[in-house]
Amino acid sequence: MGGFNQCLVKTIAVCALALAAAGASAQTYPGRLIRIVVPVPPGGSNDLLARIVAEKLIASTGQPVMVDNRPGASGNIATEFVAKSAPDGYTLLMANTAHVINPSLFPRLPYDPVRDFSPVVLMVSVHFALVVHPSVPARSVKEFISYAKSRPGELTFASAGNAAPHHLAMELLKSMARVDLTHVPYKGAGQFVPALLAGEVSSVIGAVNSLLPHVRSGRLRALGMAGSRRTPLLPGVPTIAEAGLPGFSLDNWGGMLVPAGTPRGIIDRLNGEIVKALRDPQIVNQLAAQGIEVIGSTPEEFQDLMKTHLAKWARVVREANIRLEP
Repeated sequence: MGGFNQCLVKTIAVCALALAAAGASAQTYPGRLIRIVVPVPPGGSNDLLARIVAEKLIASTGQPVMVDNRPGASGNIATEFVAKSAPDGYTLLMANTAHVINPSLFPRLPYDPVRDFSPVVLMVSVHFALVVHPSVPARSVKEFISYAKSRPGELTFASAGNAAPHHLAMELLKSMARVDLTHVPYKGAGQFVPALLAGEVSSVIGAVNSLLPHVRSGRLRALGMAGSRRTPLLPGVPTIAEAGLPGFSLDNWGGMLVPAGTPRGIIDRLNGEIVKALRDPQIVNQLAAQGIEVIGSTPEEFQDLMKTHLAKWARVVREANIRLEP
C-alpha cells in the first residue's frame, strides 16, 4: 500500500504542477506576437474578420498580431499548419464552413477537424447570395433554373476553389434543380468578383459583403439568398428556398480555433477579447453593412455547432453525390 500511496502522491503532484503551469501561462498571456492564420487569400469575409480581430487584439493586449494568409487545397494547408502548431495561444485559425465540409470530401485529411482543435468562439454568420452577371437574362431563381436547363453546360459558376462553400453550394443547387452548370474555380473572392464583373463567368453563390456594392450599382443581379433567412441589406431578395427551390439552405459562418491542448485560461481570454471586439457597435454596424451578422458564442456552443454541421455536410455531400474535381 505504501508504494501505491507514494505513486498516487506523485501523480497528484504532477497534475498540480501541470495545472499551475497552465494557470501561469494564462496569466502572462499574451507575451509575444500572435499569428492569425487565414485559409483564404486577402479580400473575402474571413480575411476581413481576421484583420478586424487583429487590430482589436493589438489595442487590447499591446502585443503585435499578424494575419497570415495561407490559401490552397480548400483550406487544408492553413488548417494543417495550425493543427500541428504549439497549443500555446499564439497560432489561431480563422476557420469557416469549409472546416466542417472538408472531412466529407477528403478521405485522408492530415488532421481531425474536432479532435485536433479547441474552439474559441463562433464569431459570425455570413450571408451568401446567388448572383448573376447581367448577360444572364434570368431575374429570379426559377428563371435561372429554366435558363440553365435550356443550355446544359453553357452557364458557368465561380468559386473560391474546389470544394469551397461557393462550390459546394452550387453543386447542391445543381443536384436539387437538376441543371448542368460548369465550375470555374478561382483563388478567393478577390479573383472571382472581377471575373464575374467582366462576364468571364456567369454566376456565383458568394458572400454578400464582396458582391453587395456591385449588386447595388446594377453591375450584378442578386436572385436569391442561400441561407435560411433574408438580409435587410437586400430586403427584396427572397431566399433560394422561397424563390423556387424548397429545402435549399446553406448557412455559412466564421469562427476562431486554436490547436487542441491550449490551456482553458488562454481560450477564455481570447474568447473574451474577440467577443468584446465583435460587439463594439462600430464593428457590428460595419459588418452588418456587408451582410455579416455577429454571433459571439461560448467555446461550447461553437463545438456543438461544428459537430452538428459535420453531420449535416456529410449528409448533403452523400445525398447530392458531390465529388471533388480531379
